[in-house]
Amino acid sequence: MQYVSTRTGEPGPGFCDILLEGLAPDGGLYVPEVYPRLTPETLATWRRTLAADGYAGLAFEVLRLFADDIPADDLRAICERAYASGAFSTPDVVTVTQVDEELYLGHLSNGPTAAFKDMAMQLLGELFDYELGRRHADLNVLGATSGDTGSSAEYAMIGKHNVRVFMLTPAGRMTPFQQAQMFGLDEPNIINIAIDGVFDDCQDLVKAINADAGFKAEHRLGAVNSINFARLVAQVVYYVALWLRVTTRDDQRVSFCVPTGNFGNICAGHIAREMGLPIETLVLATNENNVLDEFFRTGVYRVRSSSETLATSSPSMDISKASNFERFIFDLMGRDADVVADLFGRRLDVDGYFDLSTTPEFAGLRERFGFESGTSSHTDRVAMIRELWSSAEILIDPHTADGVQVAQAFVQVGVPMLVLETALPVKFAETITEAVGLVPEVPERFVGLLDRPRHVIDLPNEIGPLKALIRDRDIQA
Repeated sequence: MQYVSTRTGEPGPGFCDILLEGLAPDGGLYVPEVYPRLTPETLATWRRTLAADGYAGLAFEVLRLFADDIPADDLRAICERAYASGAFSTPDVVTVTQVDEELYLGHLSNGPTAAFKDMAMQLLGELFDYELGRRHADLNVLGATSGDTGSSAEYAMIGKHNVRVFMLTPAGRMTPFQQAQMFGLDEPNIINIAIDGVFDDCQDLVKAINADAGFKAEHRLGAVNSINFARLVAQVVYYVALWLRVTTRDDQRVSFCVPTGNFGNICAGHIAREMGLPIETLVLATNENNVLDEFFRTGVYRVRSSSETLATSSPSMDISKASNFERFIFDLMGRDADVVADLFGRRLDVDGYFDLSTTPEFAGLRERFGFESGTSSHTDRVAMIRELWSSAEILIDPHTADGVQVAQAFVQVGVPMLVLETALPVKFAETITEAVGLVPEVPERFVGLLDRPRHVIDLPNEIGPLKALIRDRDIQA
């Protein structure tokens, strides 16, 4: 399979090349030239695969559609190492809880950092290790996190001696638990960097450095953020797994509600739907930073400045520039790369927004792609956490609460609605205590985490000091 950039559309590299490259040289994002297509027979086979070979076996079947430049036996072993190594707290890897007749929670937080990001990062770590070993190469990974990507990436890269991770975080914008997960690591290949700004500033720095082709090549920079398409492929797997777990027929349709800020999680659902997974509706849930909800309601995509990006009680969604949104707009606009290059490469930089409200593509968006959207507030989150705890003794984190809140408006009779859980409540203890009056239980593997010494470098929101740090700490330095 060949991959194309959203800003040129020309067929180019294969999976292993885009795995290590991350962002395309023209600033665009890689997508498959054509999405693989699923048939009812494929889904029936995958149902048997999940039952017989578990999540790792299903991951192999999905990944092989996208990564045909990895020998099948090697790819199967990569998936088995990622998902059958004891890193997850349940052998099922992903599980489901039924909340009421139509509403379900899809549990994606059984991994080593208690966040859904582990679902992709555990695989990405194994893919990096394999491909770098095959090329006798090394890689400096540059990423940005609003809360959970960073720790998931770092835990996945521990012990990977051919990978060094530079992870940018917005100073003071993560919960104490999220900070402790990252800054408590004392590993030679992990470098935590706190930027004086918000997540969007961190993300902009990552993109700016990737856009410097000479610097990127000199220091062998790769990406673990969801700008790396390999992340999205890994996430497609759990959409398939969750669909299989709540259906009994191979043509049965379900809906998903996805809390999102960077459009990565729900972009994987979009890809799964484009492939032919029977998804009725993709419901996008935002918090007070509702840039994406605004677009799906109005057709206007207006990014916010750092000062306009609110600090909320669902901090991993405090994002106003959604990187993966470009992939969806590429599909929405008929894969017209010139249009995408104009929208994301020029108009956003000059005007700070673009408006598709009068286009036929936006008019047909819901029917063609199945998207709906909504937003919720801190009051909504606290009330939803309290309601589920009091009615069913189900404790959810604030981001998942955003999802449950928004999902209720789009539940259809006879169509299961799966809300994707994003993290365990322990990561957001302050909000949980406010909602239900108790401190969430700390899993044994996290006991003492908050007491560890911190390892983090503070930097201003400037590209120069970041480049200097990368030069100094380059894996080959």
